[in-house]
Amino acid sequence: MTRAIEGSEQFYSPDSEQLQFFRDATGIADEAELKKHIINVQQEGYKVHAYPCIYNFSFIKLTLARLSAYSRVLEFGKLRKNAIFLDVGCCFGNDVRKAIMDGFPMERVICTDLLPDFWMLGHKLFRTTPETYPVAFLAGDILDPDFLKPADPFYVAPPSEQEPEVSAIGSLSPLHGHVAVISICNVFHLFDTEEAQTRLARALASLLSPQPGSMIIGTHAARPEHGSRLEKVEKDHLHHVTVYYHSPESWKALCNGEIFRRGTVKVEARLIEHEVNNSIMGEVKYWFMDWSVTRL
Repeated sequence: MTRAIEGSEQFYSPDSEQLQFFRDATGIADEAELKKHIINVQQEGYKVHAYPCIYNFSFIKLTLARLSAYSRVLEFGKLRKNAIFLDVGCCFGNDVRKAIMDGFPMERVICTDLLPDFWMLGHKLFRTTPETYPVAFLAGDILDPDFLKPADPFYVAPPSEQEPEVSAIGSLSPLHGHVAVISICNVFHLFDTEEAQTRLARALASLLSPQPGSMIIGTHAARPEHGSRLEKVEKDHLHHVTVYYHSPESWKALCNGEIFRRGTVKVEARLIEHEVNNSIMGEVKYWFMDWSVTRL
């Protein structure tokens, strides 16, 4: 383990909405018992990969449900026949479980993550099994051509009456041009160069349905001014890494012109400022960007 999990409980501070979601999803009503259960899964997840979001309990947040475009996600589930919802980097599956709880049809949801252990720990977290909660899950690297075949930068799949059978696909490639809603929360900033983030954006674009209104939504670390920055990282020891951050302006320019043909999408992006002051991180100010890209 790269950093001791001991001491992380100081970050456990779910709000009332998160607590109610976990009570409903796990069936654990007692708050102390629920906390113990979440911490047990946190410790197992941290052994899989020591992501900061696991250490500081960000993994229990309802990220998707708090994005500006969340209500439109639920509308797709109700109004567009056979709309497919893909969650990229799903981790334990909190976001899709919340969306399903709020009405999106389970049989039209697909989750994917690089590490399948997180998805299985999600079943442990929510006290389900693949049989009792049969959401489709695909393990793989979205930038691996064997998992998702590359497409041209301005690729638009032709309309098709025959949608892929969600439960039968073994990779993301059959989804080219078929996904109505793509969610990708807290993933882009894991790719530390502008080139890698652009490759990821192009991969997502190739999956999006050509129908007007189809959208990609998400959030990731950003800055008021785009560019690369030197950041402190604590793993086996304190060291520095270079990380690229988009700004709302650079993100709009990327999506509307480089990823999608200019004028074919509407891009919305806003920065949300956060401040942290604790014994581990000290006093830190950072930003996350809440964004959506919608086909016109």
